Amino acid sequence: MRVLFVTNQAASVMRGGVLTQTLQTKSALENLGVHVTLFDAWREFHPNEFDLVHIFTANMATYHVARAFKVHNLPIVISPVFFTRRSIQVVQNVVAVDRLMSRFFRGFWTDYGLIAEMCHWAEALLPNTTDEARLFEKAFHIPQKKITVVPNGVEERFAYAEPNLFEREYRIKNFILSVGHIGPGRKNVLRLIEALEHIDHPAAIIGRIEDTPSGRACLERAKRNPRLLIVDTLPHDSMLLASAYSACDVFVLPSQFETPGIAALEAALAGAKIVITPFGGTRDYFGNNAIYVDPTSVEDIVKGIQSALGKEKDPELRERIRKEFIWNKVGEKTKQVYEHVLGLA
Repeated sequence: MRVLFVTNQAASVMRGGVLTQTLQTKSALENLGVHVTLFDAWREFHPNEFDLVHIFTANMATYHVARAFKVHNLPIVISPVFFTRRSIQVVQNVVAVDRLMSRFFRGFWTDYGLIAEMCHWAEALLPNTTDEARLFEKAFHIPQKKITVVPNGVEERFAYAEPNLFEREYRIKNFILSVGHIGPGRKNVLRLIEALEHIDHPAAIIGRIEDTPSGRACLERAKRNPRLLIVDTLPHDSMLLASAYSACDVFVLPSQFETPGIAALEAALAGAKIVITPFGGTRDYFGNNAIYVDPTSVEDIVKGIQSALGKEKDPELRERIRKEFIWNKVGEKTKQVYEHVLGLA
């Protein structure tokens, strides 16, 4: 089986969860005998070299390349990596307006309209959560038979992480930790920083700091808190990052939504207690073994973290993540979808 992987061309610049998902899925599939090629825009394309194309992210950045593969009649599988907290009715209305306007006005489009179109081209859609699946079925009218929930995964190595390395490097232990880009509104880091001002406990935030007004506002606010450590980016394969997960007591991800936040999976596998947003399908992964907080409320984030600090670590969550969400499980489920699409199942 020969599969071409495609994603947003900025993925290697942004260094976020989509890049991790793409590369880890590639590795898991290769271990199962699937030949995976990463799309190279500078290499001459030969459609007969591939059995299908798997596109990671459905948005304006991947729409045109999806259309090009459609012209070549290659089967398309899409992991949309998309969620919105707007209502299903609002999304339906925007898609309907997009379709109507595009009939009369050349060059008119919306992000939702492009997402709907490219997902209808796909032979299969692989959302990461049941909430994401419901969004595509109800709001974008994707037939249920096309949709298979394939979860995000986590590397088993995080289960063996040791705290000593991070503790020695930064002289901090049993702390509150958050990992993610510092600046994007969806990540909600400014509210987290404000919440940490009300908690008398050491904390650390690790992530790429955006040179934007919101990124700079986060840094300025963080300087007010002598208990808060900001670490500007650790590579995903860094032993220091794995050690940070192991060394922390509570991991916090109070984003506007997550599907489900690979960093939270990594921290949970390393043994951390989890405080996280309820939006985007996080309950699929963390069930009753996490504390869910309202991302719009600093007070609720404070209460959630304080509650987690007062609890014992939960081995049940760690085992659940290890049993259900290791990348080889993701690879097996993805391969099954490919086989169905290609008539091999």
